[in-house]
Amino acid sequence: MDISYLILVVGIIMVTIFNFTNGFHDAADMIATAIASRSMTPTIAIIIVTVFTFAGPFIGGLAVANTIGEFVEVNPTNTAIAQNVVISAIMAAISYNLITWRLGLPSSSSNSLTSGLIGSGLFLLGEESIHWGIEALMYGKIVGFMKVITGMLFSPLAGFIVGFLLIKLLLRILRRVTIKSKRFFIISQYFTVSWLAFSHGTNDAQKGIGIAAMLLYASGIYEQFTVPDWVIFLCAFAITFGTMFGGWSIIKTVGFGLYKIKLVHSLADQIGSAAVILASSVIGAPTSTTQVVTTTLLGVGSGEHPHHVRWGKAKSIALGWLFNIPSSMLLGVIYSYLLSFIIH
Repeated sequence: MDISYLILVVGIIMVTIFNFTNGFHDAADMIATAIASRSMTPTIAIIIVTVFTFAGPFIGGLAVANTIGEFVEVNPTNTAIAQNVVISAIMAAISYNLITWRLGLPSSSSNSLTSGLIGSGLFLLGEESIHWGIEALMYGKIVGFMKVITGMLFSPLAGFIVGFLLIKLLLRILRRVTIKSKRFFIISQYFTVSWLAFSHGTNDAQKGIGIAAMLLYASGIYEQFTVPDWVIFLCAFAITFGTMFGGWSIIKTVGFGLYKIKLVHSLADQIGSAAVILASSVIGAPTSTTQVVTTTLLGVGSGEHPHHVRWGKAKSIALGWLFNIPSSMLLGVIYSYLLSFIIH
């Protein structure tokens, strides 16, 4: 067997592992508030999230996958370097996911993957290989890395604002309802958790789809960036399988670490997060379910009363996110250097 095909097989396996780690990381974020508010049991929550996460990639389109797969230009005429770029980025993302999972900290698979890709791309190909999209931005178009930045930076901010406004609206509505409405809020979360899981599958699974298609192109399997059906199924299955396991230490951080979550907080967080993530998917901006869910939850808490939020815990989470980008870039460089002795 040609060594490049062996590397391709290993790379596809690693994409599957990445999607698996992404799944159990984000499952915790999606069900944390529902469990903390005692709206549903962990088993029921995991079943709902699993089903709708799997449906997301098949219905939600491939806009995010195209963004991920095309903002770094890999040249398949030099298969070894092209494969190294992609596989190093995957390894960087997997490593950071596993480290933060072990520490019980929510982190962004999006930031890890894109930052790892930038690190390996800059190290092996140079800055001209990155489709920065700065010139297009001057003409009002958001493409390439600028679209990645849109998802990484603006979606968490949007989550905070939406969460803040939603809790204000819901609390005003609740003034006119009785305790009998509690059952309605519990039942409604079955729908909002499903929506959030669908949004997650639509956006997050596409990152694995995009990087897998990028690896196929880098390996010379296709003459242009192409997403075959089997890649969609594989990535959907992997992220769904990971979702089934959940990250219980992360559930503790998100569901119980920021403030005491009630039914209304959980509902506002799920609606706001799902809306922001799905909107990002439509425009092809890769976003972080972890970041959006957490910042939306902070917006909800701030909207009710800022003193309810444990800002010290929120600060430690935010510092972890800031550390995510340079760490993943550095990991991308390190893995690129190490793999250059194997893939050449």
